Amino acid sequence: MKTFLAVFTGNTAAHERSGWDTLSATDRKAREQKGIAAWGAWVATNQASIVENGSPLGKTKRTGLNGVTDIKNNLAAYLVVRAETHEAAAKLFEDHPHFTIFPGEAVEIMECLPIPGM
Repeated sequence: MKTFLAVFTGNTAAHERSGWDTLSATDRKAREQKGIAAWGAWVATNQASIVENGSPLGKTKRTGLNGVTDIKNNLAAYLVVRAETHEAAAKLFEDHPHFTIFPGEAVEIMECLPIPGM
């Protein structure tokens, strides 16, 4: 089995496409509840593949040659899974509530490779 980092992304276009901001407070709350239930069902279905439940991500700072700066990126959350192949790991996220119910953009999945020489 291989280990994969799944990064949930979001951007302005996906948020606008979802119509999230045009929902009434009641409709938004209903969609949130539906999304939370669907996300819980996704976790239950894929529990055997989940290594780390991850979490939502907050504001970003970048540290580099120019010191520490505040930046903005499209990263919204992360999760770590195990699967036989990269394709199998990616298929775990097909139709995920992040982008089918919530206003997320996509889930990017990348293999966690061994550190060379370790």
